[in-house]
Amino acid sequence: MEIRNLDLKYPSCPIRNILSRFSDKWSLLILVVLQSGLPMRYGELKKNIPDISQKMLSKTLKNLEKHNLIIRKAYLEIPPKVEYYLSETGKGVLPIIQSMIDWVESHRDEIFK
Repeated sequence: MEIRNLDLKYPSCPIRNILSRFSDKWSLLILVVLQSGLPMRYGELKKNIPDISQKMLSKTLKNLEKHNLIIRKAYLEIPPKVEYYLSETGKGVLPIIQSMIDWVESHRDEIFK
């Protein structure tokens, strides 16, 4: 059975409904890049994740902001300036993401076999 069908079959499942908001590869990478705590501009994010398209970066940033994982701060300047940084919710999920990274690093050889 497809995952989408399962989601429709169990719409009140908290695990599916929460994890689906930020568990894709681009969201996780953006959260990790922002973990330094310093605000980053769009171009800096793109530079740190060079294989993401502009369209996907914009879409993912909007999604993360919508779900309160990052904060977008726009300055009224010319040229326009926008910065992104982790919200408290985004900071709270970092230890979990770091645990996943640690697990992958320690099991990389097994996984690639």
